[in-house]
Amino acid sequence: MTDLDQLTQSLARNLKRWRGERNFTLDALAARSGVSRGMIIQIEQARTNPSVGTTVKLADALGVSITTLLDYEQGARVRLVPEEQVVRMWSTEAGSHTSLLVGTEARGPLELWDWRIVPGDSSDSDAHPAGTIELLRVTAGRLTLVVDGEEYDVPAGTSATFEANVPHAYRNKGSEAVEMTMAVAVPPAR
Repeated sequence: MTDLDQLTQSLARNLKRWRGERNFTLDALAARSGVSRGMIIQIEQARTNPSVGTTVKLADALGVSITTLLDYEQGARVRLVPEEQVVRMWSTEAGSHTSLLVGTEARGPLELWDWRIVPGDSSDSDAHPAGTIELLRVTAGRLTLVVDGEEYDVPAGTSATFEANVPHAYRNKGSEAVEMTMAVAVPPAR
């Protein structure tokens, strides 16, 4: 089984499990997430590998982290995630990528991400649920952070935090790769 197959199977199993735990029908999850009923069925049957945006919408609607939807080993008091189990969530042919390093459900989803954005690349994100906070630290390059249409220059060595309940984006307008670590805290589902 390839990594992608394992990821697809884990997502199918965990989406079905969390939808059941929340007592959401397919139609209810579709309405809450903005993801079509047909797409949810395909994901739950492991017939498709959805985009990062679709996965984020489903996780947000369920009130769980992406880690929870993709994780195939949960439950230990201390959970080590070796490099070969880190989940690459987004990448471009140019070499940009983002990887979900680790996450937890304690007091709401909390995720730790590793990002690399090559010059000229960008990643756009829809608004997350109210109360979602993102914290980031740029370790190389110069990030252009766009929050609700306003641009912020974030050079290496600088950290930033913002409420992510508005559209936002991460752009590299510079000449060297941007590398950063990001934490995302989502409030628990009510």
